[in-house]
Amino acid sequence: MQVFVLNSGSSSVKCAVFQHEKRIFSGFIERIGFNDARVQYKDFVGNIQEDYIESVLNHHQALLVIANTLKKLQFKIEAIGHRIVHGGEKFSKPVIVNEEVKKYIRDCIVLAPLHNPYNLLGIEICEQYFPGITNVAVFDTAFHSTIPKEYAIYPLPYEYYVKYKIRKYGFHGTSHQYLMLKASELLNKSPENLKIITCHLGNGASITAIKNGKSVDTSMGFTPTAGLMMGTRCGDVDPSAIIYLQQVENISARDMEVVITKKSGLLGVSGISADMREIVFNIDKSTRAKLAFKMYCYYVKKYIASYIGILNGVDCIVFSAGVGENSPRVREEILKNMENLGIIIDKEKNFSTVGKDGIISADESQVKVMVLRTDEELMIAKITAQLAKV
Repeated sequence: MQVFVLNSGSSSVKCAVFQHEKRIFSGFIERIGFNDARVQYKDFVGNIQEDYIESVLNHHQALLVIANTLKKLQFKIEAIGHRIVHGGEKFSKPVIVNEEVKKYIRDCIVLAPLHNPYNLLGIEICEQYFPGITNVAVFDTAFHSTIPKEYAIYPLPYEYYVKYKIRKYGFHGTSHQYLMLKASELLNKSPENLKIITCHLGNGASITAIKNGKSVDTSMGFTPTAGLMMGTRCGDVDPSAIIYLQQVENISARDMEVVITKKSGLLGVSGISADMREIVFNIDKSTRAKLAFKMYCYYVKKYIASYIGILNGVDCIVFSAGVGENSPRVREEILKNMENLGIIIDKEKNFSTVGKDGIISADESQVKVMVLRTDEELMIAKITAQLAKV
């Protein structure tokens, strides 16, 4: 049984082939829209098979390159799983793609204009190149559909929710679900009997409070801009500050969106980089890098503490994604001085756990803290195999 997983993003396309839940092929195309796009493929043990630069001017061309590669390598694809960023309020779980599903994904483009169009294009290309193969849509927002309305609805005039569906949706749902299941497995307990806080800390970052196997709150909101300070996104900011800046800087709504999504966060504060590795490297050289580091860790700590309150305690805290998996210094800063909440980190374990799974809490810590490598593609492959019954 071979399952093809496709993640057609806003500026890159990632893909993988799984056989019995083992990755046998992976690849990506990045810098789509440029003459120097990078194309790379790896085999089942992670060895690079191809790595080259060529002109890939749009997503249609990128998806055709990937489809032709799969044909050339003669994979026997039996089902295809697609990461879809936005499923609105309609989809609370993954579904097999049909015309109605495609129409709703298209309708949600207004909610995710940078992602849903390319997600949908990926489905259409796969239908063309792999006719008769079942396509499954796995929505980033689906895992968060269990968030209670009183947590999800914004305190704006209710008519805006009714007319425009303005509410918290949350994102990174597939990652948070995978981390929940992996943590439960390591604790040898059912997710239904655990309170877990999962921290997906990458260039985009979000935190989710999970109780009894269900998301009850998450930091991202109507868009992925809300919540934590991120690589280039501002996270939570007083909305009146945005309005004020538009007025005094004479910035259009479209230009302001670029400011809060592309020019803020670690990059905007530090003036150096959106990459936490660069920030940490420059902490002792730059006061702004140090400020960005402190701010980033503060917001994560703040959300963790608030979610412990919402959950009425926590059994496990999970760190994952690029920063969460690879930056012991960030984890240490976030978790220090939280002993009153039952959280004690083991410094030696923390600094020896980089890019691998492991428990980093001290033996006497009431709360287990672990680092887990997230694998959204594997999660999508499992869901796709189950739904497509292959």
